Amino acid sequence: MDWFKLSLQLNKFPVNRARKMLDEIDHISESQYQNFIETKKKEIVDYHLTNNNFYKSFIGNNSVKNWEDIPIMTKTDLQQPLEQRLSYGFNLKNSYVGKTSGSSGHPFTFAKDKLCHAMAWEGFNDHYNWHGIDLNKSLQARFYGIPLDFYGNLQERIKDRISLRRRFSIFDLSEAKLQSFLDRFKNSKFDYLNGYTSAILLFSKFLKKKEIVLKDICPSLKLCIVTSERLFDKDKKIIEEAIGVPVVNEYGASEVGLIAFENPEEEWCLNSRDLFIEIVDKNNKTLPPGEEGRVVITSLFNKAHPIIRYAIGDIGIISKKSTPKKPILESLIGRTSDVAKLADGKVVPGLTFYYVTKTIIDDTGSTKEFVVTQTKMDSFEIEYVRDTDFNTEETTKIAEAVEKYVGKNLKVNFKRKQSLTRSKNGKLKQFTSLIE
Repeated sequence: MDWFKLSLQLNKFPVNRARKMLDEIDHISESQYQNFIETKKKEIVDYHLTNNNFYKSFIGNNSVKNWEDIPIMTKTDLQQPLEQRLSYGFNLKNSYVGKTSGSSGHPFTFAKDKLCHAMAWEGFNDHYNWHGIDLNKSLQARFYGIPLDFYGNLQERIKDRISLRRRFSIFDLSEAKLQSFLDRFKNSKFDYLNGYTSAILLFSKFLKKKEIVLKDICPSLKLCIVTSERLFDKDKKIIEEAIGVPVVNEYGASEVGLIAFENPEEEWCLNSRDLFIEIVDKNNKTLPPGEEGRVVITSLFNKAHPIIRYAIGDIGIISKKSTPKKPILESLIGRTSDVAKLADGKVVPGLTFYYVTKTIIDDTGSTKEFVVTQTKMDSFEIEYVRDTDFNTEETTKIAEAVEKYVGKNLKVNFKRKQSLTRSKNGKLKQFTSLIE
């Protein structure tokens, strides 16, 4: 039984239709692929200009005769109530609704129509199949966080069970916890690992310290997929030696789905089936392959909500070896994350603060930006951009989330600012540790 596919179908996601559309796209020849992309770009822009008041207002009086005339959409532009951004005929009940992690410091709520979301998941499965992994059959060791409130936790546990995922919560990566992870691998037949780069790297260093190769004690392992944070070559070598299987780099974002995935030839293939991905300069002009600039993404099939020329917040280079049907990501700059080290020995990946930010995010977009800095073993500082200070109830709620997800007896200081300091490429780093 294909439980993952069945769960999508029971939730009224048109998986079979999505499968048919992707197969049809795959059969388009290389010579005709540029025409296909240009047609879909025009169709999605025309659709939202006709059916979406938010997008019509966003475009304003700008001429859109040429693709580069379309203004770049940023995360800040999307920080307003979701109901105001939905296209005609779509609502919170007939769309897939999610929240971004806020890892770039710009959280917001988004929507996808159900066909678009089904295509995204079919796309993930196709790319995983390159390496012998099937979302419907392969058991995943999932190195992620998980909501700790009762209903959020229960919902994720149910989704994990249906999706053949077994959760390794990364909120505590002390040696005792890593030993418990190792014990689970001794007693389970996992097919692959999937999770935050920093968490899997810490586990790999633990394995190397114990002189253990994970595949030796869990022979069923085939692959390790790292995501959400940049993978450096030296870290990839450490993980491959400790896990004993190939390490594959995944690049994705909840609001657009899979952006790029490494193939068996170690090429980082960009998703050209349901996304159009370009690199632009500071004047928002598309750059040729080989030149560095901002990563800008258009979702070609999302009719519920416009994601058109959307700056995701990363800097990258598209390879000169690229073709319209097979664009290749040469490099991606950013997406690194520190870890928080606490006095009791607990080690927490910086992306744990994704779960803390859930308490900051609201659909009105009142909190525009934020960053978290660990200043001492027991002290954290949250800088945020907002029209008003957090009130007592809000600061208490955030402090409780830090205690729940990070650790107890921690001090949290808040600073409201007019703007936040960025790196030279314009990115915000959501979490930074000043602890050596």
